Amino acid sequence: MSSHHPVHRVAIVGTGTIGASWATHYLARGFDVTATDPAPHAEAALRSYVAAAWDAATTLGLSPGASPDRLRFTAEMRHAVADADFVQENAPERPELKVKLFADIDDATPPEVIIASSSSGITMSVMQAGCRHPERTVIGHPFNPPHLIPLVEVVGGRKTALETIHDAMSFYASIGKKPVHLKKELPGHVANRLQAALYREVVYLIEQGVLDVADADDAVSWGPGLRWGVMGPNLLWHLGGGEGGIRHFMDTLMPPMAASLWPALGNPQLTPDLQEKIVHGVLEEADGHSIEELAAQRDAMLLGLLTVRAKYAASGPPIAAASQST
Repeated sequence: MSSHHPVHRVAIVGTGTIGASWATHYLARGFDVTATDPAPHAEAALRSYVAAAWDAATTLGLSPGASPDRLRFTAEMRHAVADADFVQENAPERPELKVKLFADIDDATPPEVIIASSSSGITMSVMQAGCRHPERTVIGHPFNPPHLIPLVEVVGGRKTALETIHDAMSFYASIGKKPVHLKKELPGHVANRLQAALYREVVYLIEQGVLDVADADDAVSWGPGLRWGVMGPNLLWHLGGGEGGIRHFMDTLMPPMAASLWPALGNPQLTPDLQEKIVHGVLEEADGHSIEELAAQRDAMLLGLLTVRAKYAASGPPIAAASQST
């Protein structure tokens, strides 16, 4: 894909939770979407997801011409990608499946079209191994659910062209996403590694009996989580440094933290007993509410936060500029 190649039609390969959410986002941005998935009843499940998510997409704002009626479905992957201008792949996380699937998508898609993968753990260098045109393949890993969460991690493989990365970044930004460019491949990319690092300490604190599951969740969501919803940790430490900003923080506050807290962070052993303790605690915290009810509550609060962030970004304060990535 080159920067002069317009995108009108998006192909969604794989219509599980991530693929269905991507389809919702692309439809909301006014694209024609053709989706494909070999699973039984995949089309019905996809259309049901889009219908349920459309109110949230509408709240965030629809592009001209946006409509669920612009969604087509085919069980034949080659038919879905044959006339696509951009491909978003969302198949199960199995390396052997991804290598074969990418080779097939590459063979059936016009050679100027970017093929992006939502893979959360498999690197593009692995997936592009069987492609004739690996230079146009790239990771475009979203955060769930993609129709609400703006983040997309963009990282190429060893054979990905720099132009592909640039054009993928530009395309995602043009459809309201917040793309970040990872300059190196690594397992789990970045955002999931950050989640894993925090959750490892949460599990350790539960294992050590420091606090129970519900209090661990509250310690995150009612404390640092609130601040992380508006600024990243580096910019927040800049504020934490007072008048001296980040330089004062790094000179005076960071060394003691690195010397005392970092070595004390835990490395829990995930035993069956610990797993059961967490399961019991989560179900107790959920207090009988279904997954659907909890997801709806999460999404309603996310919509509120995104609305507030959009308001502040439109006024152009430093936090909007600081969140731009290249």
